[in-house]
Amino acid sequence: MGTKAKSKKKKKAKYSGIGGQAVMEGIMMRNNNRYAVAVRKPNQQIEVILADCADENNLQGIRKIPFIRGIFAFVDSLRLGMKTLSLSAEYYVGDEEEETGFDRFLTKLFGNKAESIVNAFTILFALILAIGLFFVLPALISHFVLERFIANQSLIIILEGLVRIIIFILYILVISLSKDIKRTFMYHGAEHKCINCVENGKPLNVKNVMRSSRRHRRCGTSFILFIMMISIVLFFFIRVDSPFLRLGIRLLMIPVIAGISYEVLRAMGKYDNWFTRAISAPGLWFQSLTTREPDKDMAEVAIKAVEAVFDWKEYLKENFGYVPSGDEEGWLDDDDEEMDTETMEALMSEVETDSSEIMAEMKLADEYNAEVAKETEDTEEASADANDADE
Repeated sequence: MGTKAKSKKKKKAKYSGIGGQAVMEGIMMRNNNRYAVAVRKPNQQIEVILADCADENNLQGIRKIPFIRGIFAFVDSLRLGMKTLSLSAEYYVGDEEEETGFDRFLTKLFGNKAESIVNAFTILFALILAIGLFFVLPALISHFVLERFIANQSLIIILEGLVRIIIFILYILVISLSKDIKRTFMYHGAEHKCINCVENGKPLNVKNVMRSSRRHRRCGTSFILFIMMISIVLFFFIRVDSPFLRLGIRLLMIPVIAGISYEVLRAMGKYDNWFTRAISAPGLWFQSLTTREPDKDMAEVAIKAVEAVFDWKEYLKENFGYVPSGDEEGWLDDDDEEMDTETMEALMSEVETDSSEIMAEMKLADEYNAEVAKETEDTEEASADANDADE
């Protein structure tokens, strides 16, 4: 037995500092300057790769400055994300992957730096695509469409922000048609479930992970939404006639927007009150698009990634006052359990069926009681008539 019995009182979630992302058939988890990539290989074995993040000692002072640190965090997440995606693909495919002529050309051209250069170009392409899709395209729609029918600049800025959000939603819906992306979204859900499990004081096992929420306040999806919402506010201050100058200023403001959004996201993860819950609500809703319910195999992969970089037992001891002994499998407060849509619909259908049967039985009982009352009334009237006749 652990030193703490199961409690029905809901515990307040505690900030752990760990974060991660879904990769190809796996999960990357990061804690401080260490990260781990856990991948489910085709032979069903889980491969865990543990490594240190890039040396950041020269910039440690700058990285602690509020709003500035968000810019570095954004760039770091892109860099590490691309690196771990490539790493997961390498370990997942393994020996089945054949070196192409293009791979040999890059190795000959750049030597040992070929992979780093490819990752750098990939990050650059991703940034250009994101900026073009979510900033340039809405600005063009605003200039060539909205400004022709609307004279109020404030309203145009709001509508442009809504266009940006709509484009983001359509983008997610389109890429989610891919089978590989769907599985990535499932691993994304497993990542969130693992972190929620630990931060809510539950022993880290498959059953507890599967019953935890797949939505988390510090998700990158929420970060993107914060960028879009904060950009609407900041763009109110851009009032120039030239559309090219307006677009240039907005592009220059992207690092500022990213820095502010990072601070907001960080605060949402650390504090829990009515205000942070209200601010987090839209981002949590958006995560229904970028996460899916994982299976148990995916939960196992996520647990391996967490355990490689994070001592969750020590964390539970320090923050929740107990040391799990391994026999608390499935230990979860009843009101913490997340019920998926299919389960909810099945239960509602069962309730409706039971209610219909009960109502039918009650109706039959009422009819029977009415018949009994009628027969009793008829008997009493017959008896009264008989008595009158005798008199």
